[in-house]
Amino acid sequence: SLETQKLEFLAVVSELKRQQAALERENCELRDRLAEERRRNKPPIVPRSSPFPMSTPNNSQALSRGTSPSPSPVPNTVSPRKITEHQDDMHIQNQQQTPLPPYRRAGEQQYSSLPRQSTLSSETPKKGVAFAETETVVINDVSSDVDGRSHSPHQSPSPSLQVKKSNGIKRIFGRMKRSGSGNLDDLPGDGEFKRGGIRATAGARLGWSSHTHTKANVPFSEWNLDTICDWLMDLGLESCVPEAKNWVKNGAQLLAASTHDIEKELGLKNPLHRKKLHLALHCFRGLPGDSFLIPSGYLDTTWVLRWLDDVGLPQHKDAFLAARVDGRLLHRLTVDDLTTLHVTSVLHVASIRTSIQVLRSQNFEPNCLIRRSDPDEPATEGTKDVALWTNHRVMEWLRVVDLAEYAPNLRGSGVHGGLLVYEPRFTGELLASLLSIPPGKTLLRRHLMTHFKELLGREVIQEKREAEASLGYVPLTATAKMKVVKKSQFTLKRKKSKSELDYGELVCALSQSRAEEQAENHTKSRGCLS
Repeated sequence: SLETQKLEFLAVVSELKRQQAALERENCELRDRLAEERRRNKPPIVPRSSPFPMSTPNNSQALSRGTSPSPSPVPNTVSPRKITEHQDDMHIQNQQQTPLPPYRRAGEQQYSSLPRQSTLSSETPKKGVAFAETETVVINDVSSDVDGRSHSPHQSPSPSLQVKKSNGIKRIFGRMKRSGSGNLDDLPGDGEFKRGGIRATAGARLGWSSHTHTKANVPFSEWNLDTICDWLMDLGLESCVPEAKNWVKNGAQLLAASTHDIEKELGLKNPLHRKKLHLALHCFRGLPGDSFLIPSGYLDTTWVLRWLDDVGLPQHKDAFLAARVDGRLLHRLTVDDLTTLHVTSVLHVASIRTSIQVLRSQNFEPNCLIRRSDPDEPATEGTKDVALWTNHRVMEWLRVVDLAEYAPNLRGSGVHGGLLVYEPRFTGELLASLLSIPPGKTLLRRHLMTHFKELLGREVIQEKREAEASLGYVPLTATAKMKVVKKSQFTLKRKKSKSELDYGELVCALSQSRAEEQAENHTKSRGCLS
């Protein structure tokens, strides 16, 4: 799919950038060596060719003996008289000018890596500025050597190479931080790339981190304004921090405030942001009620985005990120919330519902899902383990049953182990249609149905058959859309049928109420059939 291809392209681009940086560094070193050789072999006829100031006593003594003040050797054809006259001219120029221009000219001449004119052209302004930091360091080191000891032509290149290497590495890391791949060191993880983990491009969008401040030892009512603002930043509600600084005084005021006052004073316009804040405050109030709110509160938005990859719905990441959906909000997600998140496919709604059911059965354990096959696991897995399968694990199963060519069609479909086990309307025929297996290939579809039944077991298949035989059964299809009921001003409007979803109910009802509802529906269906 597009998501997998995008990850592969990003990996290739990162590798190419790394190779380009290495080649640039090697090119710079070669240019330095070439410039050093040219500087040694070039006679100091032009005043700009001398990389050192000539007003020192050592240089005057060297000139009086007829030797060259620069590291470059002087040809035998140059007479000492001409060199003395040249030294006098340079001495007069150095007295009339400040010390800065000779240093600047020396640095520019030293790093002229390509054959060009004595003056830099206007078309390449960057070449004259590229090594400005290293030029000063090199000349300072050489000037200190002039005062203390005789200058050898083999002493000056060493500091330039060392400083240029460090600056080149700094430039490479600077480019990596400015690139779209982000900085992976700032993101939580084991240090290795894992499929299904945080993408390389998520660093910039997930700049805020969760649970960075430890406040478990202090009650919420005793929190000061700074701690509350940090907590709001951890929740991803940084947009309401300025309003909180003007209104909130301490945690006790925030706990005692009404819902209307909180929404009005903090300026929370997104309904999911309001719901997220209310659920978090509900946990701090310590009111009896939902037991899943505390364990689900440890799952932040970054985990929810990774969870979308696991259930096979990466196309909804942007909407979930904008709403800052975390574990509590996912646990208390309603049909109205799904409409706000632009989730309208009936199959995707069923995928989210069954996945929430799986998380509740595992008490919202962050690492409960099975993303890879274990070589030591038994050949026949139980239904409980199949329910923990991610979308990628189901694709691995398709490769095992010799359907590898159809496995990529499952990306972005929302099919995972919980949907296979807990959704009674999900059948093998629906799986074949999602895999884009043509209806004419009956043997291939029969092969899929056989392995589908073996995977889920007799009990789950029997539940699917009973649901299919019940009265009012509506099959689940890949193209079915959820009907969006327009809200009206009449609050006492009667529902048209039992099949229509109430926009105030949870996407996945709590286990006890859901079990009672299923038992009631099962009794009614049997009574009608009898």
